[in-house]
Amino acid sequence: MSETTLRILPLADSHRAAWERLYASYADFYAVAQTPGMRAKVWGWIQDPAHEVEGFIAFLGETPVGITHYRPFARPLSASTGGFLDDLYVDPAARGQRAADALIAAVAEQGRTRGWSVIRWITNETNYRGRAVYDRVAQMTPWRTYDIKL
Repeated sequence: MSETTLRILPLADSHRAAWERLYASYADFYAVAQTPGMRAKVWGWIQDPAHEVEGFIAFLGETPVGITHYRPFARPLSASTGGFLDDLYVDPAARGQRAADALIAAVAEQGRTRGWSVIRWITNETNYRGRAVYDRVAQMTPWRTYDIKL
């Protein structure tokens, strides 16, 4: 990519088409079946000020290249609130431009502003490229994640 100006913006109505493309690519990356209806539901959450999910979009020049979603979560043991970074995706053509770092930094800044105690996320063990970024900007924890399918 020849554009070099990196901008991180809160997701707004005008970003919907770019967000749809990037979020569909994110789902493809993780081999998750995602429908337009599912994306519409998530977009509705992001645009609803009463819903906890928020997001950012990254631009290199005028080209949208990445997205992230985040939300607060209660931390009863520490009597604090943390931030959970749910999704992070950067278009493969824009990787290496530090868009992921900037998206994570934007979420961390929101956390500092809101008095959160931590920003936390998970990733697939095979996400080697993403993990290289995460190892650079954060500390891996010893905690394992478990799911009960409902």
